Amino acid sequence: MAEEKVTTAPAAKAPAAKGKKKNAKAPVFGVVHIYCSFNNTIVTVSDDKGNTIAWSTAGSHGFKGTKKSTPFAAQITSNKAAEKAVAMGMREVAVKVCGPGQGRETAVRAVQQAGLTVSSIKDITPIPHNGCRPPKARRV
Repeated sequence: MAEEKVTTAPAAKAPAAKGKKKNAKAPVFGVVHIYCSFNNTIVTVSDDKGNTIAWSTAGSHGFKGTKKSTPFAAQITSNKAAEKAVAMGMREVAVKVCGPGQGRETAVRAVQQAGLTVSSIKDITPIPHNGCRPPKARRV
C-alpha cells in the first residue's frame, strides 16, 4: 500500500491591527520642564498647552545611583530631549526649572546647544512661606 503524504499550507496570518499614528510635527514654540532633584534629573518638552512631545531622564541614558544627579547627567539628558524636539520641528522654548539639584544651569545650557532658542528661564521651585505646622509640645 502506498502512503500518501498530505501537506497543508500554513494558515495565512491576518495583518496586525495598526494603531493610530501620532502626528510627527511639533509646534514651533514649546516649554521645557527641567526637574533636578538630589537623586535624578527629568527633562520634559511640551507644547504650550502642556502636551508632552519628548522627554528624557538621567536613568534612561545609563546613569545609575548618585551619578544620576550630576551636572554631566543633566547635560546629556536635556540634550537628548531637546534633540528629539528639534527633530520634530520645534525652534523656540521657554524653560521652567524646578528642584534643588546640581545640574540646573548645565541643563539649560544643553538645551541651547541642541539648537533651541531659549526665550525665557523661570524658576518654579516651590518655596514654603511659613513652613509646616510645628509639632505640639511634648508632655512628660
